[in-house]
Amino acid sequence: MVEFNWITGLLGGILIGVSATILLAFDGRIAGISGMINGVLEFTAKQNWRWYFLGGMLIGGFLYEYLLPLPSTPQSNLNLFVMIIGGLLVGFGTRMGNGCTSGHGVCGLGRLSVRSLVAVISFMASAIITVFITHHLV
Repeated sequence: MVEFNWITGLLGGILIGVSATILLAFDGRIAGISGMINGVLEFTAKQNWRWYFLGGMLIGGFLYEYLLPLPSTPQSNLNLFVMIIGGLLVGFGTRMGNGCTSGHGVCGLGRLSVRSLVAVISFMASAIITVFITHHLV
């Protein structure tokens, strides 16, 4: 198993912040991934920016994993069914919360959105409670 490296985490965070800032500064768009995917699935006009951003994410992930001599991505030992159910639950939660953690945490807090602050506090409180229950009570 690959250990966490704080330098790659820091560089990844910087890249996320820079890409969100560029998208907002040059196109006036918010880099919330769930909103982008939802917009792509609606098949309306003027969606090219969504396809470019999502395509860039996929290409960047491919380059990182397969072509660059960087630390490899940690592997999961969860079975495919559990991962699919988890993905569907995350998708449901992002629709219920009017956005995902990237949209609220990176972009919303950067714009000083009160709604995003409440969402991030809710995300973090839920995560802390879940970790406490699963690692200390169960």
